[in-house]
Amino acid sequence: MRKDYRLEKRKYVIGGFILVIVCIYIIRLFGLQVMDSRYKEVADSNAFMRKTLYPSRGMIRDRNDKLVVYNQPAYDVMMIPKNVQAFDTIDFCRTLGITRQQFDRRLADMKDRRMNPGYSAYTPQRFITHISAQDYGRLQEKLYRFPGFFIQQRILRQYDRPAGGNILGNIREVSQKEIDNDEYYAPGDYCGDLGVEKSYEEYLRGQKGVEILIRDAYGRIKGKYENGIHDIAPVSGRDLKLSIDIDLQAYGEKLMTNKIGAIVAIEPSTGEILAMVSSPTYDPRLLVGRERGKHYNELVADFYKPLFDRALKGAYPPGSTFKPSQGLILRQEDIITLSTPYPCYHGFISGGLKVGCHGHASPITLKPALQTSCNAFFCWGLKSMLDSHRSKYGSTAEAFEVWKKHLVSLGYGYKLGVDLPGEGRGFIPNAQFYNKIYGEGRWSANTIISIAIGQGEILATPLQIANLCATIANRGWFITPHIVKEIQDTVLPEGLTDKRIPTIDKQHFMDVAEGMRMAVLGGTCRLANLKDVAVAGKTGTAQNPHGKDHSAFIGFAPYDDPKIAICVYVENAGFGATYGVPIGSLMMEKYLNDSIAPERQYLEQRMFESNTIISSGVKKH
Repeated sequence: MRKDYRLEKRKYVIGGFILVIVCIYIIRLFGLQVMDSRYKEVADSNAFMRKTLYPSRGMIRDRNDKLVVYNQPAYDVMMIPKNVQAFDTIDFCRTLGITRQQFDRRLADMKDRRMNPGYSAYTPQRFITHISAQDYGRLQEKLYRFPGFFIQQRILRQYDRPAGGNILGNIREVSQKEIDNDEYYAPGDYCGDLGVEKSYEEYLRGQKGVEILIRDAYGRIKGKYENGIHDIAPVSGRDLKLSIDIDLQAYGEKLMTNKIGAIVAIEPSTGEILAMVSSPTYDPRLLVGRERGKHYNELVADFYKPLFDRALKGAYPPGSTFKPSQGLILRQEDIITLSTPYPCYHGFISGGLKVGCHGHASPITLKPALQTSCNAFFCWGLKSMLDSHRSKYGSTAEAFEVWKKHLVSLGYGYKLGVDLPGEGRGFIPNAQFYNKIYGEGRWSANTIISIAIGQGEILATPLQIANLCATIANRGWFITPHIVKEIQDTVLPEGLTDKRIPTIDKQHFMDVAEGMRMAVLGGTCRLANLKDVAVAGKTGTAQNPHGKDHSAFIGFAPYDDPKIAICVYVENAGFGATYGVPIGSLMMEKYLNDSIAPERQYLEQRMFESNTIISSGVKKH
């Protein structure tokens, strides 16, 4: 009989088809049983419950070991929807003090994958957060009546006093983006938000543990699986010791009540920030517990923006607090000597241009110019550097770049690198900036003369201004300002305590410091003079095109062994001597002497009671 080759080929085709199907099934089964853990998790969830054990978050103390932020227990009501059986809903609601409508709404929100992307009927879901200790006690007694529900203990932050909100930050529930970017987090977890809580999150949060519980056929917990030998204990977060003096911080916030602005105080020798006040501020205790969302939205909507950290992010014209940096640059570049005089005819007058100044002796040299805060001196100095030294620099633009380079080395124009989130960089223009505005080669010192006195395009943060003062106090070096002094059982992040040397020689800092000392002894800062402490300072009155001038002050003390350098900036408050100097001197006196002398308590009371928001006309619309 002849062989049918068509049937022979068909046999191979059918065999191959069967083989392909078998391979597909094998691959699929392999994927389901080995690669895909979902079904294993479903099976395991019927026999086991993996309960997350949350670690204690690291505590936070101030530089004097006063406890500032600590933990207290909080309880969340959790449920595994698949394990929930029929129960008395009315009794459940009454136990937790909620209505049936609230129960139904919370259940719907939990199952809404837009609001709760991690929802699964087989995994623990959070039903109610932060129940009170009383509700916890009542529910614990009745928990056996509500199969599928259990209580998860968490940690809630508590703040010792209503101060330092902008520094400390707070904690909040993690976002889906944070869950996707960090495998540590799961839906319902909390992380640091703003301040130290955010920037030191990985140190503070610790490591989560797990407890494996075994269930019977009815889903009831029967105890630990294999006596807990597979459990993993949580590891507590590391404690932080801040550089902040919390009493000084609270005092600064009280002085700045009803004022808009900032105070930054630094220990010059270490770069440690002693106080960082942003005003208006807020009580960090508002952002704790079940009312956090409500209070947060109220703070966001507040016209005066208490959540905006003006000390760290505010970009202000530094005004006359900028003049010491100008004196340093002019001396370093040999534009002036200590005996170089410039005229002041109630201001700088050049080619029809005038920058006004108050009355004082003329002509004037560097140290008296700092003492009296002469505008004309620094305008003439900048004009000489940019326009009269072509043989040295080649052009105005090239001279300007040298000028900017020195400012950057002093900490202006870029972020300093403080260990807090959201630092601003201020603004120092470059030659290209002015070329775009005026055209290349078509601008001169007169065109931009206001930058000589910290006006015009110049912007700086209070942190940068305070850092300049610390650099002068050190006579020519600074350490990056930082807010954390110590981390438990480890070292500070790399580079945070490195010494940074500007492009200015030490001698010039000594000369500028002497001019600032003269300003306190017999110049614009006389109100900063303390009885037994030698203080150096510089006022600043920054012009404000939108209203009343800003009041500013920088100072350090003691003069020969500085323990504190400070910047005060009060928006729409007028002359630097009106608010900047009194607040700055009171802060220094409080820190160094721990009290205010009786003869100066009138000044303290005046600052407590004054309201520059009302007097400036800045109000809600």
